[in-house]
Amino acid sequence: MITIVDFGDINSKEVAEALKKITDDFIISSSEVYICRAEKVIFPGSGSAKDVMKKIHLLNLFSVLRIITDKPILGIGLGMQIMCEHTSEGNLSCLGIFPGSIIKFSNSVQNPVHEGMDKIKILKENPLLNNIPDNSSFYFNHSYYLPVNDCTIATANKDIEFTSAIKKNLSFGVQFHPEKSGEPGLIVLENFVKF
Repeated sequence: MITIVDFGDINSKEVAEALKKITDDFIISSSEVYICRAEKVIFPGSGSAKDVMKKIHLLNLFSVLRIITDKPILGIGLGMQIMCEHTSEGNLSCLGIFPGSIIKFSNSVQNPVHEGMDKIKILKENPLLNNIPDNSSFYFNHSYYLPVNDCTIATANKDIEFTSAIKKNLSFGVQFHPEKSGEPGLIVLENFVKF
């Protein structure tokens, strides 16, 4: 069974709708019991890092999310960012599952928000990106990003190259939103379900 971590965020429901096209073996829950019992965990997120971190603490999920790295977990969008060590959005310590600190697109960029369909460049062969051709397009919507590091498996570019997908041990993260990316997004979700 897969547990989609729920913070009352619409993104959880959107991920669930996409996942229904692949499997019905999942639940949406904020219960640490269901998160710990799950075979796999999807950690979606959108909005403010400060708000999501506050909800994680209020729901007593901070420690739970840090210790479930013995099972496959997929962070999506802000979820991936929260899985990193630190974010400059609110200057917060995060879960520390992935290396690196999240930073804002420079104010010198005309539009600091990266939104819409954009191509990814695959750097390393990886089960999450099986059957995804290089330069496939995915939907992005973010103004903070993770610089490229040793765990980066794919990048995208907005005046600067940044991490679009990352993997460390059994933990995966994608900056894009597979649930809003059409067929390639469904392939990514299916790859995670089958992993």
